[in-house]
Amino acid sequence: MKVLLVGGGGREHAIAEALRRSPQVDQLYCAPGNAGIAKIARCVPIGTMDFDALTAFAEGENIDLTVCSMDDPLCAGIVDAFEAKGLRIFGTPANAAIIEGSKAFSKDLMKKYGIPTAAYEVFDDADKALAYLESAKMPIVLKASGLALGKGVLICQTLEEAKAGVAELMTDRKFGDAGSKIVIEEFMTGREVSVLAFADGSHYKLMSSSQDHKRAGDGDTGLNTGGMGTFSPSPFYTDEVDAYCREHIYQKTLDAMAAEGRPFRGVLYFGLMLTADGPRVLEYNTRFGDPETQVVLPRMKSDIIDVFQACIDGSLDKIDLQFEDNAAVCVVIASGGYPGSYEKGKVITGLDNFDGKEGYYCFHAGTKFNEAGETVTSGGRVLGVTALGKTLLEARANAYKAVEWVHFDGEYMRHDIGKAIDAAQ
Repeated sequence: MKVLLVGGGGREHAIAEALRRSPQVDQLYCAPGNAGIAKIARCVPIGTMDFDALTAFAEGENIDLTVCSMDDPLCAGIVDAFEAKGLRIFGTPANAAIIEGSKAFSKDLMKKYGIPTAAYEVFDDADKALAYLESAKMPIVLKASGLALGKGVLICQTLEEAKAGVAELMTDRKFGDAGSKIVIEEFMTGREVSVLAFADGSHYKLMSSSQDHKRAGDGDTGLNTGGMGTFSPSPFYTDEVDAYCREHIYQKTLDAMAAEGRPFRGVLYFGLMLTADGPRVLEYNTRFGDPETQVVLPRMKSDIIDVFQACIDGSLDKIDLQFEDNAAVCVVIASGGYPGSYEKGKVITGLDNFDGKEGYYCFHAGTKFNEAGETVTSGGRVLGVTALGKTLLEARANAYKAVEWVHFDGEYMRHDIGKAIDAAQ
C-alpha cells in the first residue's frame, strides 16, 4: 500500500521508521519531511497546513492511507478535509482534537465527568486573572489555553512571577492567540509520566509508558522546551498506578468525549502527575508525543498499519498490541541557544555511524539539505539519539555512547536524561 505521512519532525521520523517496518507498506511519502526521513521515504514539498495540496497529492498518487500526528493540522481539521474527499486518514477529527486545542475545554471536561486533575480557574481577561492571583496559593501554574508548541506553561513560585506570567501570556502574547485565554491551576507535586493510547472512539489500547524532560538544562533548570529527552518504560508507572488510571482516567475520558458528541480516535496522550493522593491528569494531547514517540515506537512489536486501520474502523478491541520487554532512552541534541534564538545551517557530521547499528536510532527533528547536499541544522531540536537496551540503565548508557557519534557546531544536550531511573533501582 501507499502511505503518506504528514510532518517533518523527530516524531514523524520515528513514525516513518515504524511504517517502514510494516510489510504492508510498499511506498512511503512524507510532506514535507526532513533530511533523515528522506533516506526512507519520498519527501514532497507540501506544507502541513496546505490541506488542498495534501488532499490533491493523495488523490493524484492514489494514496491508500494518510497519517497525521501534528497538533496544528489536526486541530485545524486535516482529518475532516481528507474524509470529505473520501480519503482514508489516521488522526483525530477537529471536534475531538479540541481536547488539546483548548486547555479550558479539557479542564472543564475533566471537572464535568469527575476525571482527577488539578483545581483550576479559566480567564479571558488579564485584570481578572491578576485579581485572582492576589489570594491564590503559590507556587501556581499558568497555561495558555491554545496551542503553544508544548511551551505555553509557566510554573510561578511567587506572586510577582505569576503577575509577570499573566502579562507574558495575555498582554504581550508571547504565544500569540494561544494566550487569549489562560488556565490558572494549582501546583501539583510528584513524578510526571506520559502514557500514549490508541483510540477508536470507544476502545483504547495503551502504549508503553515514558517520561519526558522539558527543561533546557541539567537538573531540570532553564526554560521549558519541547522536550530534551525521554525514556521508556517509566519504572514509576506501576501496576497500581495503571489500575487506578484504567478505572478513573482512560476509559472515562473516552466516554466523556463520546457523551459530548466528540468521539475520540487517533492517539490520545495522557500527561499524568503521580501525586501523593493518586494520579492526576496534567494535560491531554491529541497526538504522539515528541520525543516520547522516539522511545515508544521502536519498542512496539505490532504492525502499526494494523493498529491505524483498527482505530479508523472502530475495531481496536480486536488488536493485540504488543511491546518488546526492553527499554529505550532518547537524548535530544539541540542548537545552542534553544529554546531562545539560535543559528541554523550548521553541517552535521557522523550520521552514517548509525547505519547498520541495530538498536540505535538517530531521529532527525530539525534538519535539511543545503545546496551542496550536506545535512544541516534547521531547527532548535536537531536530533534525537535513541538507543535500546535490556534495561533502562543499559539503554541510557547506549544512548549517551551514541551521542558521541554525531556532531555539529554549537550543539548542546542535557547530560542527565533518565537520572530518575537511578531512584527506582
